[in-house]
Amino acid sequence: MALEALKWVLIPVIVLLVLLRLRSLFTRGPLHNIPGPKAPSVITGHLKEVFNSNPWNFHRSILEQYGSVAKVSGFLGEERLYIVDPLALYHIVIKDQSSYDEPRYSYALNYLLYGDGLSAAQGDEHRKQRKMLNPIFSPKHLRDLVPIFRDVAYQLRDAITGKIKNGAEEIDMMDWMTRTALELIGRAGLGYSFNIMEEGSVDEYGSAVRSLFPTLVDFALLIGTLPHLTKIGSPSFRTRVLEKIPIKGLRSIKEKVDIMEKTSEKIYRTRLAALQQVNEVWDKPAGRSKDIISLLLRENLKASEEDRLPASQVVGQMTTLIFGAMDTTSSALARILYLLALNPGVQEKLREEVRTAHASREFTYDDLDKLPYMEAIIRETLRLHPPLTVMHRVTTQDTVLPLGTPIRGVDGTVITEIPLPRDSNLMISILSLNRNKALWGEDAYEWKPDRWLKPLPAAVMNSKIPGVYSNIMTFWGGPRGCIGFKFSLLEMKVVLGVLMESFRFKLSDKEITWDMSIITVPRPEGSDSKAPSLPMKVSLLEPEVTVAG
Repeated sequence: MALEALKWVLIPVIVLLVLLRLRSLFTRGPLHNIPGPKAPSVITGHLKEVFNSNPWNFHRSILEQYGSVAKVSGFLGEERLYIVDPLALYHIVIKDQSSYDEPRYSYALNYLLYGDGLSAAQGDEHRKQRKMLNPIFSPKHLRDLVPIFRDVAYQLRDAITGKIKNGAEEIDMMDWMTRTALELIGRAGLGYSFNIMEEGSVDEYGSAVRSLFPTLVDFALLIGTLPHLTKIGSPSFRTRVLEKIPIKGLRSIKEKVDIMEKTSEKIYRTRLAALQQVNEVWDKPAGRSKDIISLLLRENLKASEEDRLPASQVVGQMTTLIFGAMDTTSSALARILYLLALNPGVQEKLREEVRTAHASREFTYDDLDKLPYMEAIIRETLRLHPPLTVMHRVTTQDTVLPLGTPIRGVDGTVITEIPLPRDSNLMISILSLNRNKALWGEDAYEWKPDRWLKPLPAAVMNSKIPGVYSNIMTFWGGPRGCIGFKFSLLEMKVVLGVLMESFRFKLSDKEITWDMSIITVPRPEGSDSKAPSLPMKVSLLEPEVTVAG
């Protein structure tokens, strides 16, 4: 009955959307004078080239043929502005950010997956949540997390050592980076262990988190319908319909989300009860729990009624933090290890820096902040290989977007600004911005950590790229920039420090391809599995005079 009712609601909605899109095929759109590649399909435009696992050449060809601005096509001729112009991004991200919002489907998806957290909040609600969370990611609190990071990194070291001693010739480092990133955010973020740092160990919550995105990718082209679907009936009605749809992938997504929500609520109740029982809110700092959620709960309990977050939003932050800190960090760490294996000289130089810094005492926050070569390697990897490659925005009102570099229109006129009506779609390629030769020079597509040990090109410094980190947009920027980017960088430094002084990494005989998907991940070429994988040859190094873990 529920499926029958849904069918009669969906059919008119789909017909209306198709008719509206068909109209765009016969009318001149606002971007008619912006040059761009011809769409390979009248139906899907460039969507199949954008939303697939291997669109690297698509992004490069647009950047090299059209520069920092181009027109691409969406469903049934819908016009989209592909843009990496730094001045335009400054207006989109900071100066006129209220005129450029995330697509409605993004908020709907984030709410369905993560609950009532920061990524699903808009406007004043987003500012309120961000105000509560900002102090928690300050250097003051991050310093207290280093011992937790070290403990997890040493667990990783012991697990890999055990595999090598048992005769393993190859180790899937993507698997171990995912495990490590998840355990790091679990322990440091939630005060909760997923118990996945041993071979064969699995946690129901951890398993659901790790497998959600690979399952979700299969439905990427349908995500745009979410704002319409979430208006159909009540939440309980939609749940009943979803449970009856005979599509295994959809049911699997629901099961994973249910597990995450149930576990997050359980952790929330446990942490809140612990705080209230020992009165941690007013106890001496030395006796307090250091994890992020405990910090948030303490701040929330002390906040005024007006600023206090309801329980649903605190629980939403937990799941949001898990995803924000796991897939991107594990992708970046895997890529760094891959590049170090490709460049053994760089690997040895990094190892020397790490061993010198770690010779007399444990890593501290300040020690890790004073490793220039490690910092250069991380920055260069995040520049050339951002885990999240594309961001989407939609105009909330009629506006005009200025360009830092004028372009020549289809009719030959010089264009210095682009009028955009309300509901215009923008595709911002972080990948292309970070690789733009006009900014970074002719070697922009090359991995060169040393570029960060000397002054950057004047074009980069003068462009005022509006990123929150290091003249790149990998962590985005402005009010919706990644709130936990310093947390992620600290994780990477601790893990790399422990791995470099313990092991040597080489590539396996398997050719590796990098799938863009939602988050960029490695897979052995020709593999039938959807699971990310990075098999590497890992050898144990002779110990030097280092501090024991």
